[in-house]
Amino acid sequence: MTILLTVIAYFGVLMLLSRFTSRKADNDTFFRGNRRSPWYLVAFGMIGASISGVTFVSVPGMVTLTGMTYMQTCIGFILGYMAVAFVLLPVYYRFRLTTIYSYLHQRLGTRSYTTGAAFFVLSKMTGAAARFYVVCIILHRFVLEPYGVPFVATVVVMVVLIWLYTRRGGIKTIVWTDSFQTLCMFSALILIIFQVTAQLGMSPREALQAVMADEKGRMFVFDDWVSKQYFWKQFLSGIFIVVVMTGLDQDMMQKNLTCKTLRDAQKDMCSYGFAFVPANFLFLALGVLLTMLAARQGIPMPATGDELLPMFAATGRLGQGVVVLFSVGIVAASFSSADSALTALTTSCCVDLLRRPDDVRLRHRVHVVVAAVFVAFVLFFRLVNSSSVIDAIYVMCGYTYGPLLGLFAFGLVTKRAVRDRYVPFVAVASPLICFAVDTVSSHFFHYRFGYEMLMLNGLLTFAGLWLLSVSPRSPQSHPQR
Repeated sequence: MTILLTVIAYFGVLMLLSRFTSRKADNDTFFRGNRRSPWYLVAFGMIGASISGVTFVSVPGMVTLTGMTYMQTCIGFILGYMAVAFVLLPVYYRFRLTTIYSYLHQRLGTRSYTTGAAFFVLSKMTGAAARFYVVCIILHRFVLEPYGVPFVATVVVMVVLIWLYTRRGGIKTIVWTDSFQTLCMFSALILIIFQVTAQLGMSPREALQAVMADEKGRMFVFDDWVSKQYFWKQFLSGIFIVVVMTGLDQDMMQKNLTCKTLRDAQKDMCSYGFAFVPANFLFLALGVLLTMLAARQGIPMPATGDELLPMFAATGRLGQGVVVLFSVGIVAASFSSADSALTALTTSCCVDLLRRPDDVRLRHRVHVVVAAVFVAFVLFFRLVNSSSVIDAIYVMCGYTYGPLLGLFAFGLVTKRAVRDRYVPFVAVASPLICFAVDTVSSHFFHYRFGYEMLMLNGLLTFAGLWLLSVSPRSPQSHPQR
């Protein structure tokens, strides 16, 4: 009952923030926050928004298989955020875009614009729903199921609550709720770490030394280029992951576009870009400490890394206080990513696909439909009830970001005019070719692509657009568009 009361109080705060931020709200408020958001508030909230509920659970568990090598990717994130701040943001602010895919309309053409937006909607809906499903499973199993709450009710109620506090204020509300949720999430994380170190009988300094000395504390791999954990693969992939999954993602960029000026948005981007390194270090360090605690107490390791943190934090092994903290932390992490996803999907559908950015009644209807489809996707994953399907969904999301990378790269680094009517075919063919290359490579050369598949996917899209493009001065360029 304590957990339920804590979660109810948490939602109460979200509703108060929604009421405060949604007064006199219109479509400009919903889509762009009236471009009045303080940059430091956006930066702090973006840390939590970028760390989903799955991250809250999965990153500590990564250490069971790959140690702390994920830090190599996080270091690459820093350069990725610099690229977004000083290459992409100036373009978005110069054109005063509501959605970033509007740039494709102005630079490449109508079908390029629709293709980019459609890839985003497909990828974000499946990816966000899959992440939310995993969190719902954990929250239901460890918190709500003992009270007899069915899984369907868990999903529906949580999505309805998200819809309630975002339906009027949209992105303006999310800027404020994200900051609150980030505060809750990191408070929970730090307090759980302190509790684990206390169980181990260590001071914070001793815990840090123990993490760095443990074999799972290894961060860098320079001696095995075939490994997916090889430094340069992880580092370069980290750069491109940020460029694509932040700089080319309406969900992530919509909050940044609410800042008053370009300079404010750049300060926001750089600030939380650097914050990712210590944030993820804390998650990974917690994972190492939990493996130490399991060994000391003779507890067998769980079947999957995702169950490592819940095994301790959600079952009372660290005390009921940690159970409450874990519940609040995972709800905060999941909601800070799910609410912005629903808002971004609504924005993209209204502005990019339906082309009616000023219709308030349409926006309300689309927001309801997006929430309903989101619930349907989550329940579908439950019906299938297979972790391999969830893995496949994540892989598919990775494939769908490649064409976005190619489209934006072609528009930014070339001046050529694309044959717009062929762009959808190029965007679909590129991930299919990538799938074939990965299949052949794994079968004949025993090499499986990891994060670097994103770069190959973007490169193939770029090459296809180049082959089908013409000089901007060519007389054929205008009729084709």
